[in-house]
Amino acid sequence: MDTGTGCRELYANVIVDISLDKLDKAFQYLVPGELRDRLRVGMQVEIPFGPRTVRGYVVELVDRPEYDVGKLRPLAGIAESGVPIESQLIELAAWMRRQYGSTMNQALKTVLPIKRVVRKVERRSVELLLDEREARAKLALLENRHSTAQARLLRELIEVKTLDYALVTGKLSVSASVVRALEQQRIVRVTSSRAYRNPVEHLKKKGYHLTLNEQQQQVVDLVAGDMEKGIAQTYLLKGVTGSGKTEVYMELIARVIAKGRQAILLIPEIALTYQTVMRFYNRFGERVSILNSRMSQGERFDQFERAKNGDIDIMIGPRSALFTPFERLGLIIVDEEHETSYKSENVPRYHAREVAIRRAMMNGASVVLGSATPSVDSYYQAVNGSYRLLRLDARVDDRPLPECEIVDMRQELKRGNRSILSDRLQELMEERLQRGQQTMLFLNRRGVSGFISCRSCGFVVKCPHCDVSLSLHGGGRMVCHYCGYEDREPKVCPSCGSKYMGAFKAGTEKIEQMVQARFPQARILRMDYDTTRTKDSYEKILQSFANREADILIGTQMIVKGHDFPGVTLVGVLAADMSLHVADFHSAERTFQLLTQAVGRAGRGHEPGYALIQTYDPEHFAILAAKAQDYDAFYGQEIAYRTLLNYPPVCHMLLVHCMGADPAVLERAGAVLAEHLRGRIAEAHREVLLVGPAEATVARVNDIYHRVLYMKAKDYEELVNLKDGIESLVKASALLSSVSIQFDFDPASGF
Repeated sequence: MDTGTGCRELYANVIVDISLDKLDKAFQYLVPGELRDRLRVGMQVEIPFGPRTVRGYVVELVDRPEYDVGKLRPLAGIAESGVPIESQLIELAAWMRRQYGSTMNQALKTVLPIKRVVRKVERRSVELLLDEREARAKLALLENRHSTAQARLLRELIEVKTLDYALVTGKLSVSASVVRALEQQRIVRVTSSRAYRNPVEHLKKKGYHLTLNEQQQQVVDLVAGDMEKGIAQTYLLKGVTGSGKTEVYMELIARVIAKGRQAILLIPEIALTYQTVMRFYNRFGERVSILNSRMSQGERFDQFERAKNGDIDIMIGPRSALFTPFERLGLIIVDEEHETSYKSENVPRYHAREVAIRRAMMNGASVVLGSATPSVDSYYQAVNGSYRLLRLDARVDDRPLPECEIVDMRQELKRGNRSILSDRLQELMEERLQRGQQTMLFLNRRGVSGFISCRSCGFVVKCPHCDVSLSLHGGGRMVCHYCGYEDREPKVCPSCGSKYMGAFKAGTEKIEQMVQARFPQARILRMDYDTTRTKDSYEKILQSFANREADILIGTQMIVKGHDFPGVTLVGVLAADMSLHVADFHSAERTFQLLTQAVGRAGRGHEPGYALIQTYDPEHFAILAAKAQDYDAFYGQEIAYRTLLNYPPVCHMLLVHCMGADPAVLERAGAVLAEHLRGRIAEAHREVLLVGPAEATVARVNDIYHRVLYMKAKDYEELVNLKDGIESLVKASALLSSVSIQFDFDPASGF
């Protein structure tokens, strides 16, 4: 709770130290009556702490004390000397805690910049203390005494006044003892200052020379015009692949920086960082910094410190960059906003898009969501007027979209071709090799689940009630994780009687071997989890391909995310069905997005592009829409399905995920939860559908069992209230406290 409760007592949990290892230590204080109406979570307060008064941050307000009330001391007051950035982030954490379900400590550790003991980098300098006349007189004495090293250092300092210590002991070959001798004579002084690691300092700036086209300029003028008028809102920028969304982002950021404010650019994958950062660095220089999970703790900590100190204006990174401690935040851009990596897999399971909008609201900042294939959720909000829709309908320089062809792999099988490479794809690849052009082969491995399909006719075994595929479990059981329906795994195809029932299992390494055997003259690069484990591996592979050091790039979804390779004229999509028939209502959306993004990698240079999609389901609306690059046609069909079946964004869902080592205890806990929820739903006459408890998609991991319940409701707040009720019940129940319970609102994948 964030406000007072009438005459009831109110208690504040306060943290004194926001270093990562101290967030669990909160101290409770009584809130005096005169502060109840003013005090909010996140505020900095004065508290009695032992014999002295110190400052701390309110992380929670409760109406029940955790300790003997007689021993609680009252808050001394609210700190009035401005609102530090930590206060805003703590307030944001409190909002996330309630909105997504977690403990306050989990939310704080997500939101607050890393502040733990890391090795600080110090920069030492040698500074001349004498004026030039005195220094030259001293130099003459040293030269007469043949103090060669001292004279060499003094001679350099007369020219530049201050030298880096490492330069003195390195290039000038002056030992530390020589420096100390000059210090003792009060000729020089050695100073130390904190140096911050800069992850972009190795880049070479090439300059920025691009000019916006008419459509790009219209988008910039509209958003910048709103900002000039003090209108801060959320925009959805829908731009076809190659339409120049990044140039729009840069121009908007330039406008924001010119007003003395700062910007955050969220990108979905580490793989995007190199190309994105180079473009921003060429324009903005070292006022840009980056975050990613490959950086060391020290590097990450330094970037937050540089942001807090005002040394940078732009932070680029995945969802964690959203919590950069900028005090003058004016713009948040979420690029490729449809990407599932913006949804956290850890508690709290927040979505970066929603948190970006909340943080922008707290700062009077604007949000731009960009994508060639917007999420159905965001487009639904734009259609209904919650977001403002902006469009870029043409590629830069009016380059045509790639021509696209669908290959029916059922026909390939009938002709005796059991290879993953269709005859047509092999023919097109041969042509590109002869012309010296590049090819990308995309293996659609996202969301691989144990679904069963027929390679002869393309039939997929689905739930008769939910329009999702059944997931294959041990013992040949097929289960629907949306309604609990079960069936046995078929031995022959129920549609055509074929014995070719099974799941596609080829990986990128096997495909690389097949392609190399078929095209021995080709230079091949592979980009997947195994080849990108080292710190700079993404950058090296992408740069090598960009430099035309390879003819063919084979990879998973990381190769089709926003990369710009002018030499690529052919994209081959292998196994388009892998994401189409997973046990998840998002499957058609994910497939359309991946295919459209993949097709969009071709023809971004002067040569026209061509794309080929291999599938066992060539008539599926998502594949046909991707072939035509027709988002509106896809959205119209998809939102009709979502409306019919009450899936997000038409309604909301809450997944309650229960985990425990004892399956019997877990089953009892699930039954107690279900009984509690049914009672709450009936009592309040809520329009909420409850399903479960049932086994999760993966029912046991490392001997920990998993069960799920899920609820659907039109009103998101209804689900939040039910979540709050579960949290209260867990605190009062020994049974429920013995299992782990997590919440996931509008889950990004199946159960």
